[in-house]
Amino acid sequence: MNASDPAGPISAGPISANEFAARMDRLGGFETRPRVAVGVSGGADSLGLALLVQRWAAERGGAVLALIVDHGLRAESAAEAERVGGWLQARGVVPAVLRWDGEKPATGIQEAARAARHRLLAERCREEGILHLALAHHRDDQAETVLLRFARGSGIDGLAGMAPVRAGGAVRVIRPLLDLPHERLVATCRAFGQEWVEDPSNRNPRFARARLRAAGDTLAAEGLDAPRLADLARRAARARNALEAGTAALLAEAVEVFPEGWLRLDPRPLLAAPEELGLRALVRCIAATGGAAYPPKDEAVERLFAEIAGGTFRGRTLGGCRIVPRKGAVGQGHLVIAREPAGVTERLGLTSGGEVWWDRRFAVRLGADAGGAVTVAKLGREGWQMVRSSGPDSGRIGLPEPVRETLPALWDGNGLAAVPHLGFSRPGFPLSAVALHAPGVVLAGPAFPVVSDRVGII
Repeated sequence: MNASDPAGPISAGPISANEFAARMDRLGGFETRPRVAVGVSGGADSLGLALLVQRWAAERGGAVLALIVDHGLRAESAAEAERVGGWLQARGVVPAVLRWDGEKPATGIQEAARAARHRLLAERCREEGILHLALAHHRDDQAETVLLRFARGSGIDGLAGMAPVRAGGAVRVIRPLLDLPHERLVATCRAFGQEWVEDPSNRNPRFARARLRAAGDTLAAEGLDAPRLADLARRAARARNALEAGTAALLAEAVEVFPEGWLRLDPRPLLAAPEELGLRALVRCIAATGGAAYPPKDEAVERLFAEIAGGTFRGRTLGGCRIVPRKGAVGQGHLVIAREPAGVTERLGLTSGGEVWWDRRFAVRLGADAGGAVTVAKLGREGWQMVRSSGPDSGRIGLPEPVRETLPALWDGNGLAAVPHLGFSRPGFPLSAVALHAPGVVLAGPAFPVVSDRVGII
């Protein structure tokens, strides 16, 4: 579904099988026997979507997996998750409860919960080999997102709200109901005879979205109702799509991407382009390389862009990246954009035959013949010295210094075991690991992070 094309007239009743099938057809991109995961909170919206997707997939010989995230933020959340799973199982939908374990932050809890939900849903989809994750965001959610972003000073990207399709990474996020009001999903649940649960946090005035809902009538009286805000998002999305197309063309001219997770940027096309396109291209380079959950702030990128344009740029750290000029003055050479070594702190366990997504940049796989567990962590300066000392040619690998230290490496109880990008493995350790560059934000294309109120919701 194109964000600028509403899916026909909106009635007040439940969503029919034919109407939903037409919506899924507009989204496109499904296999012959589609397998779809649905994020289910237990509310009317997500339960209604799960039942609609289940009926649609069954008619096509496909299957649905309902993913229920238990954030553990309320005493009754585990029991609610089990109850919702039971409802779905009784209707032939396979449920899976995903739990957010570990300590919870004292502040920014909703943002952290959304980030955890995003991670848990994406990880389970990858484990199951499911390519499509359906979420039940609707027109009222879209209106709230636009208001929140407007309050935070967002530009075109923010005011465009959520996209019906977000094709970033291994899992495609789809929102087939984005232009429909909440009432229609409630009517759909009732038509199925399905109960649902209400999350009390939706009415808790501690949270911005709850305050917006409470002020809904007042805002609507001033013309800020859901249909008008959704219209604003549609028009902003149209502008965003045009800007993205121009940015992609500019990046194709100016950037070389390397499998070790760094890129070489010729700044001259960016400086010659309209400033908005040049800034967007620079932001995308940083976001695709730095592994950060959020893009850098506009003000910081504008300062960096001005420094590069001034011809006196000597290097900067921004958005989890080291940005340094190479081969002479910046006007005659290029920039290297690489991951900042100090920011790479993630250590993930990996067992034989397994796979992890490390530093939001690499999919690291370990062969079944590896024979034991390892830890995936950065190579670091010490590890680089080990590689160099292992052979006369290893020190001649022409990688920029920041890139060397931030490569994914395999470590075990005996120290450095393997570095897939360098073809290095310790004697006796089989080189059966692969590290594929898989950034959370693609360099070019309609992929927009959606893990906080600042950039969206999931």
